[in-house]
Amino acid sequence: MLDPSEILNASILIVDDQEANVMLLEQMLRNAGFTRFTSTSDPHTVCPLHKAHRYDLILLDLQMPLLDGFQVMEGLKDIEAGGYLPVLVITAQPAHKLRALQAGAKDFVSKPFDLIEVQTRIRNMLEVRLLYKKLDDYNKVLEQTVLERTAELRESEARFRNFTALSSDWYWEQDAKGKFTFVSGPVFDMLGLAADDMHGATDGLEAARWNAEERTLLHANIAARRPFINFVYSRSGADGAMQFLQVSGEPVFDSASRFIGYRGIGMDITDHMARKES
Repeated sequence: MLDPSEILNASILIVDDQEANVMLLEQMLRNAGFTRFTSTSDPHTVCPLHKAHRYDLILLDLQMPLLDGFQVMEGLKDIEAGGYLPVLVITAQPAHKLRALQAGAKDFVSKPFDLIEVQTRIRNMLEVRLLYKKLDDYNKVLEQTVLERTAELRESEARFRNFTALSSDWYWEQDAKGKFTFVSGPVFDMLGLAADDMHGATDGLEAARWNAEERTLLHANIAARRPFINFVYSRSGADGAMQFLQVSGEPVFDSASRFIGYRGIGMDITDHMARKES
């Protein structure tokens, strides 16, 4: 909702080549409590004035010499391209009313003036105009907020990727059925497996000679939806040498608290274990 002071503080431009009409409208606005209004009798100045001040309302006479109100509105459309044209036309010709609305005017008043009607239409138009501006400002703030949050998210993702790269050899994700849906890093080369063996299913893991006891413990953690940190398990490679892997993972839930899988990081610690044993 608008505060009454917002309407009375709106900016208004009066455009009429008849000085008597200008004086009458100015006095009416002054008596109604409006404080920010100006006038011009030269229609050629309307567009430059509006471009500089972006009036909340333009009271525009249609019948003026050299440049009529319809031509003025065409120029205003270029300034308010795709926006709201804040024009209330003033006309003594009933036939001009529909044409003015079709040209982009938002309302009209007839000459001779009914001051009560003019005040009512001015207030109604200003209320719509100011609400439109508030909505536009809100959309701009919302758009800027989205851009800022998107930038923050991208920065956070970059930090996460950098942290993951520094603290692990690979990043992995599984769905609720234990299928690998995403693997990033040289894990396949480390294990000597084809990507299809691990990326789509866990069957390749079973065929890779993992330590059965360790595998059972890892699966128990996953089945219980428990996070695990620096879990170490081993396998024998094709040459019979032992390989040690360390993984950390956490369960993932959707917005409805439904379990949708796991994600985590892993690294090859074979050299570390060899140094530790020696």
